[in-house]
Amino acid sequence: MFLRMIRRGVFRQRGRMFMVAFTIALGASLASAMLTVMFDVGDKVNQELKTYGANITVMPQGAFLLSGLYGVNEGAGVSDKFLREDEIGRIKTIFWAFNILDFAPYLNARHVRAGSGDGGVPVTGTWFARELDLPTGEAVTTGIRSLKTWWTVEGAWAKDPPPGPSTVTPYEAMAGREAARRLGLGVGDSFTLTGADGQLRHFALAGIFHSGGDEDRTVYIPLGAAQELEAREGLFHRLEVSALTTPDNDLARRAAVDPNSLSIKDWETWYCTAYVSAICYQIDEVISGAVSKPVRQVSQSEGAILEKTELLMLLITALSLAGSALGISNLVTASVMERSAEIALLKAVGATDSAVTSLVLGEILLAALSGGAAGYFLGLGFARVIGMTVFSSAVSIKPQVIPLTAALVLLVTLAGSVPAIRLLLRLRPAEVLHGR
Repeated sequence: MFLRMIRRGVFRQRGRMFMVAFTIALGASLASAMLTVMFDVGDKVNQELKTYGANITVMPQGAFLLSGLYGVNEGAGVSDKFLREDEIGRIKTIFWAFNILDFAPYLNARHVRAGSGDGGVPVTGTWFARELDLPTGEAVTTGIRSLKTWWTVEGAWAKDPPPGPSTVTPYEAMAGREAARRLGLGVGDSFTLTGADGQLRHFALAGIFHSGGDEDRTVYIPLGAAQELEAREGLFHRLEVSALTTPDNDLARRAAVDPNSLSIKDWETWYCTAYVSAICYQIDEVISGAVSKPVRQVSQSEGAILEKTELLMLLITALSLAGSALGISNLVTASVMERSAEIALLKAVGATDSAVTSLVLGEILLAALSGGAAGYFLGLGFARVIGMTVFSSAVSIKPQVIPLTAALVLLVTLAGSVPAIRLLLRLRPAEVLHGR
């Protein structure tokens, strides 16, 4: 009988119930869209920020101490400390290997003279787009071409020579805009570099880039060529790494100071979470004599941008649900006022306040159920549009959004029904039936 009364009540008020369902669908669609994007936005924001450079620098331990403690970045004690090139692939074997997106080694060829007069310009050896065989048996292509995506290049990106002893000459190189101007070079021009052994190596300028930073004053050559010039076979000075990370919290900040101060449980949580400090710690475990440090400007920006983005989405969700609650309140209150005679008659023949309240809430919840389901699927469409428009990639469906959306729809429906229920409870059958 109760279910039949609910069904008949919904049918008689199908226009108003449709508006209730429509109002809830709008709120639920925005809520589910924002929640879906919010749960997926961390990786999307990190991925976007990775296009602006590395967020981890790996240096030899001695060079790191001098640079970090005394601010020494040049000269003896720094430039004569090296890491081994054959160990670079190990960073793709750490726990968070899949979070390591790109990396590139650098060897500063300080004994090389490029130009004349005042000593020329800085020359650095690196990988442009090197195919690297990993200890896992896989292969990746990495280097500054994928790490420095914001550079504007005139000409073409230089190519790395094949691994091992190479007879390919001249080597391809790239120069920053300021370095090319200072050397009087254009795209396609040839030049020579004099190494520590006094021998000449020949290079062809494949491209001229503009970075907007100090790199514009540098000439980049293949790492192997720089090692030949410097007589530093298989060595490099530093490694830049781009990794997807989780924004720091109190645990990550404590671990960054001293991981050994953590309890076993906290240490396992920190180690198994993609904090930048945890990834640095794991890189240090696999590369001999290395000290990894985060580029704080990048890692802190990631956390700040992510927090602000999530806060904005939560505010949009809250405002949309508040608007839905107000709309439901008006619709349900109007419905109760129109049906006051019917409700008064039910009370007069013995229906309790709880029974009448259950009847009204049952009708509203039935409309809310259909509106919430429609709103959830509509929200998935909105989330996909947001993902493709803002991040140029699809937003993945998050199962946890379903119960959250259902709970929010229920909360909004009940909150919007409170004024109508209060009106219903104050309704006096005698007064209503006598027209007062």
